[in-house]
Amino acid sequence: MKNFLRLLLAGTTALILACTPKNTVPKKSHTDGQPKSQNLVPKNSHLKQATFAGGCFWCMEKPFEDIEGVKTVLSGYAGGTIKNPDYKLVSSGATKHIEAVQIYYDPSKVSFKKLVDVFWRQIDPTDDGGQFVDRGYQYTSAIFYRTPEEKAIAEQSKDQLEKSGRYDKKLLTPIKAFTTFYPAEEYHQDYYKKNPIRYNFYRRGSGRDAYLSKIWKDHKSGNH
Repeated sequence: MKNFLRLLLAGTTALILACTPKNTVPKKSHTDGQPKSQNLVPKNSHLKQATFAGGCFWCMEKPFEDIEGVKTVLSGYAGGTIKNPDYKLVSSGATKHIEAVQIYYDPSKVSFKKLVDVFWRQIDPTDDGGQFVDRGYQYTSAIFYRTPEEKAIAEQSKDQLEKSGRYDKKLLTPIKAFTTFYPAEEYHQDYYKKNPIRYNFYRRGSGRDAYLSKIWKDHKSGNH
């Protein structure tokens, strides 16, 4: 996603830097010693976890954070072939990780089914080559389940959506067993809050909002 962002911002770099607080601009990568966000993982034992991939994880945090019962949402890397990957490696596509968000939620206030419903309204489930402007396996979509019950809920939801006629193509978003999740570098967390100008510029330019507005024009998608 960042290659696209660099090109998109080429003509407006000075303006953005002037409007963005200096302490929100990452100056080094995780490989240079940027600490990861393990400290942000809630310790509450009653919270459950749900993991979804929807392309750029910057765009997947806010819709879930706005839901009552959600404690926090972390951006990170799911699956993959190495432990504790950094963004540079993941974005290269070499590690087979996928950008994802991990949601920590109170099941007495919000259900897994509700989270799945919100997830569908953030993505293009007919695209298995990436999401919007971000291409490659590392930006594809997926629902990760932890229990047979979650698998059944996700599969039923997908089946109902496919039969709804909302899409004119087959839904290709896979439903996978959860394996691992590694929180991304600190500067990726809540990026939409830390860098709102860059985030909004990227989001509009990516084509995500235009697509979601078209597909879900008869529903409130909560995609901002």
